[in-house]
Amino acid sequence: MRKVEDLDVFKLSHTLALEIFELTKNFPEEEKFGLISQMRRAAYSVPMNLMEGAHRLSSKEYRQFVGIAKGSAGEVKYQLLLTRDLKYISEGQYSNLNPKYERVSQMLTRLAKSLE
Repeated sequence: MRKVEDLDVFKLSHTLALEIFELTKNFPEEEKFGLISQMRRAAYSVPMNLMEGAHRLSSKEYRQFVGIAKGSAGEVKYQLLLTRDLKYISEGQYSNLNPKYERVSQMLTRLAKSLE
């Protein structure tokens, strides 16, 4: 099996985590321990769980971590919707990031199926 770092889903989710860190720098200060922290954790949870799962001993364990990563991607999708509606991000920022997280979710589904 290829190194997890070589998988397109890992590369994309890592890039998106960096984008979320940059995006949340402009959030209101009162969100420092709320949405900023939670959104960043969910964003880096995707590639982090892929990395951890890939280093487990069985494909069954790996698949479980892919499922956790998929859940985190869904969490970020909602956080993007919420922050757009709170006017913390623009419609353009939302329209740019939301489809990318949808793509990550689809890629994770395919990865999970390949591990069955």
